[in-house]
Amino acid sequence: MDIAKILETVLHPGKEDRSIVELGMVGPIKQELGRVEVTLLFPSRREPLAKYLSGSVRAALYRELPAGTEIVVNSKFDEAPKPKKPNVNDLTLDELNNVRHIIGIASGKGGVGKSTVAVNLAVALARLGYKVGLADADVYGPSVPIMTGTEGAVPEAIEEEEGKTIIMPIEKYGVKWMSIGYFAQAGQALIWRGPMACNALKQMILQVRWGVLDFLLIDMPPGTGDIHISLINDIPVEGAVIVTTPQPVALADVEKGVDMFRTEKVNRKIFGLVENMAWFTPEELPQNKYYIFGRDGGVKMASSLNIPLLGQIPIVQSIRECGDNGEPIALSSRPDALAFLGLAQSLADIA
Repeated sequence: MDIAKILETVLHPGKEDRSIVELGMVGPIKQELGRVEVTLLFPSRREPLAKYLSGSVRAALYRELPAGTEIVVNSKFDEAPKPKKPNVNDLTLDELNNVRHIIGIASGKGGVGKSTVAVNLAVALARLGYKVGLADADVYGPSVPIMTGTEGAVPEAIEEEEGKTIIMPIEKYGVKWMSIGYFAQAGQALIWRGPMACNALKQMILQVRWGVLDFLLIDMPPGTGDIHISLINDIPVEGAVIVTTPQPVALADVEKGVDMFRTEKVNRKIFGLVENMAWFTPEELPQNKYYIFGRDGGVKMASSLNIPLLGQIPIVQSIRECGDNGEPIALSSRPDALAFLGLAQSLADIA
């Protein structure tokens, strides 16, 4: 099988989507029975997408090669005595020095609308006059580009005099956005193990020029796992907002999520609980409320866990439609938008 042909499908998003083969970034290729080894060539300056490109190569080979093939992807950096090769452990917190509050938006399970809440909360905080950024750390399901209408945007990478490369966030709706989705091809699955995903996310947050912010929200992956622990240990996350729906199957996982942030090793503040999909209101009957997932489950859970209930967000068709169209509902003056503005004000009052 022609390995170089497979690698021609791996595009560099920071180089006008030219293939890594065309850019001369593919070094020696070793192919043996049941094993393929590829070496990627990078210059000595910091390459912000090194880990992303390595993961993309691994994913492309994984898709095309027979099952069970051992895939090894090496990175080789120019040995000239210039700035040393990119290493996530070399990154500092300098770019976060002017951020007042770093808050994780978390959920015990997927499917509760966590990203919808995170994006609209960011927009609502900006509408209240705060300086806001959002980092999409949901590495396996990044949805911020779609929900903000920034698909296809490629963040600019700026190399500074000391050899440090800074990534500029995408700005829209008064919010600074950053997502791993900006560096992935459409429809591409990121087949990353935990440590690779953790390092890529830390790089994505710590190398971004956030500037002066009142709030940096981090849309975290659902559940409780090594990505959460790694982010909290390496980034000064002040606390978390937990998103749930009223139904018992979601509430059962809320307790686990809250417990993770309250453990001795993590020990972060829980700013409060958001009950999403609290009731359904039809467009033509704006005064009606149908509690299709149960009533006040989040209210009772917040009380039992002794944490504030920051807000209740209804199910309204326009919330979904606006998210799919890249125009968050929080930009409007509709009643459902006011729910997010109220949530933003509650968080601002507590923070």
